[in-house]
Amino acid sequence: MNIFKEFLKGVLIGIANIIPGVSGGTMAVSMGVYDKIIKAITGMRKNFKESILTLLPYGIGAATGIGVLSFVVKYVLSNYPMQTSGLFIGLIIGGLPILMNQVKGAKFTAGNVIAFAVFFCVVTGMAFFSGSEGSVTDIAVNFSTVIQLFFIGIIASGTMIIPGVSGSMIMMICGFYGIIISNISNFISSLLHFDMPALFHGFGVLFPFGLGVLVGIGLVAKAIEILFEKVPVLTYCAILGLIFGSPIAIIYKADITSVSIWSVLVTVVTFCVGFAVSFFLGKDEDSENAVSTENVDSVG
Repeated sequence: MNIFKEFLKGVLIGIANIIPGVSGGTMAVSMGVYDKIIKAITGMRKNFKESILTLLPYGIGAATGIGVLSFVVKYVLSNYPMQTSGLFIGLIIGGLPILMNQVKGAKFTAGNVIAFAVFFCVVTGMAFFSGSEGSVTDIAVNFSTVIQLFFIGIIASGTMIIPGVSGSMIMMICGFYGIIISNISNFISSLLHFDMPALFHGFGVLFPFGLGVLVGIGLVAKAIEILFEKVPVLTYCAILGLIFGSPIAIIYKADITSVSIWSVLVTVVTFCVGFAVSFFLGKDEDSENAVSTENVDSVG
């Protein structure tokens, strides 16, 4: 049962990573598994088997969310942006009670407030100033683009793992979001139809990007682990700033063109569903990941 719940959390994290304005890191925090995933990634060399067993259900779930449900997510986001945004905002807000427990009893200083404000401005500013990506959905595979895709993968994954920062939004800013999403869906279709030329082309695009993603995750995860060890309260305040800014970024990027009483009512329902899913999936992880009062007070 626990493995299935971890798989479901991975699915939600994977889906979050393909939605511009939604952060996979935020979703992991909301699910109560962020610390566990970070520790498993950074402890890979010392405890390889344990780390792999920890990451496997989340990884399979995330791959399922990205690879299979990307078709559904693209459709509902295009046709029902307000209702879909309500669901994702609910998923994010539902994890706030658990996250607030991480800093319960801490002394809030000027530095903590500044960290919150700065990172709140970062995530909202990225949404407002990102602009549009354009309509390019494919790219020629050559040495130059392979190197480019590798570094885009590093940048994207580095931001995906930071709560509140949307890796998909960063890819949109860089002009690669449509290219990667299109190649993922085309690769799956080619695999089902045994279209070898299309498979090789998709592999040529996705492999260097995926390699960059793995490198980026390893680098950023270690940096975040150090921050949690050295300045946990300051780090959580920065994360809270990113999370509180995420709903604003989601709404802004949702491209909502019309509002009706019916759409508002459905959005309220999807928000409540998202909140409930996030709250109850993350609830069982709360005690495991909570920062002890002694550690928080010593830092505060």
